[in-house]
Amino acid sequence: MMDEPNIRIEEVEEVAPPPRARVDLDETPGEKLTRKRDYLDGFLSQKPPEVAAGEPGGVIHDAVVNALKEIYDPEIPVNIYELGLIYGVEVSPDSDVVVTMTLTTPHCPVAESMPGEVELRVGAVPGVRDAEVNLVWDPPWDPAKMSDEARLELGML
Repeated sequence: MMDEPNIRIEEVEEVAPPPRARVDLDETPGEKLTRKRDYLDGFLSQKPPEVAAGEPGGVIHDAVVNALKEIYDPEIPVNIYELGLIYGVEVSPDSDVVVTMTLTTPHCPVAESMPGEVELRVGAVPGVRDAEVNLVWDPPWDPAKMSDEARLELGML
């Protein structure tokens, strides 16, 4: 047998109205703007934390990524970064850069020239002392590694 819910009904004479928001009708638009600026001053004066040049978001790391985005796969009209061929960009404290990358297949026609081009382009980034490219095949590249921008460019979205 089911227990019936215990419902209690209470009749009241009156309910107190909820408190109203304070509206200062005597405030001029200039005073209102000053008040708003005071509120934003603390927020706007905060600076983002400094990021080391080699960390993601740092000057050298971002410049290397931008250089990689200028290298296009000759068979696919998408840059190698958005294509997902770049697995990692590491920048040492001495500004030595190591790029870990792969190719779409081991039998790719640019297998001999692409790593050399990546090394030259990364080495030409201002602030980079030395560049090295590690070509890896594990994990193998697949279309799931492409960015949404690349998929859109290729009509896959």
